Amino acid sequence: MTIVITGLVAGSLDALAALLFFLARGNKRPGGLFRYIASAVYGQKAFTGKGGMAAMGVMFHFVIAFCWVGLYFAVYPVISGLNTGIFIDSAVYGLLVWAVMNLIVLPLSKAAPRHSSLSFILINMVILMITIGLPCAYVVRH
Repeated sequence: MTIVITGLVAGSLDALAALLFFLARGNKRPGGLFRYIASAVYGQKAFTGKGGMAAMGVMFHFVIAFCWVGLYFAVYPVISGLNTGIFIDSAVYGLLVWAVMNLIVLPLSKAAPRHSSLSFILINMVILMITIGLPCAYVVRH
């Protein structure tokens, strides 16, 4: 049950942060973010389909968040002896999530490549450190 709750918290925090960043960058339709996530599976059809594509993107987002949370919980007993602390663990895990998603998963998906500036990349890394890494690191210790 702890993994489920942590997955819901991490997925919700990440979705909220991603939506706020998406809107702050001048995008007007929040559904576009989730359609982009759905485009990883459906390609350009995700942008021409009805609202169901945004819902699929939300579902994919939470499935991915649950996978990352589950992986953290599975690996933590092995690495817990490092005694690095919550904030170091959060930062390292957030960077790992960013690297795998952006350097492996997205390039292998059907999603169109995004233009990424250094500030865009850094903000996304920090978002993952806080929204995925921090809840995982905190909960496994408590």
